[in-house]
Amino acid sequence: PKAERQRALAKNIAAYLDQGRGACYLRDPAVAQVVEDTLLFFDTQRYRLLAWCIMPNHVHAVIETQPAFALASIVHSWKSYSASIANRHLGRHERFWQREYHDRMIRDEAHFFRALRYVESNPVQAGLVEEASLLGWSSAWQGRGLGGENFDHHRGS
Repeated sequence: PKAERQRALAKNIAAYLDQGRGACYLRDPAVAQVVEDTLLFFDTQRYRLLAWCIMPNHVHAVIETQPAFALASIVHSWKSYSASIANRHLGRHERFWQREYHDRMIRDEAHFFRALRYVESNPVQAGLVEEASLLGWSSAWQGRGLGGENFDHHRGS
């Protein structure tokens, strides 16, 4: 069935990315910092950034959009700005990000917490660090994620 093929494809893509294949420009601390600064720039104004993790070759983020800002425009602004700065730093002129992105609508509270755990545990699952809080450029490292003191504030509690 189509749904099973889509799940299998998504799992294979995630495994490919977690193996550190492809361009890993985000391993460069300066580039990772640009991406994190970009994600944080409009936090609380255009969206609420609830969790994020900058991996060597991709980024995970859980956000709640504000009514006046569509997800597509938010992601476009992230990619456009960060690509410009990162390419300048790296001396590149090629496409930095893939055109498309994978999004998921959160369906209920259980799904919400699974998504947060997935994002914050991704560097551990990929074998990059032993604890999520050890990877810089993430909500776990910043103390804003699941175990952070600011988590309730970002949930709106």
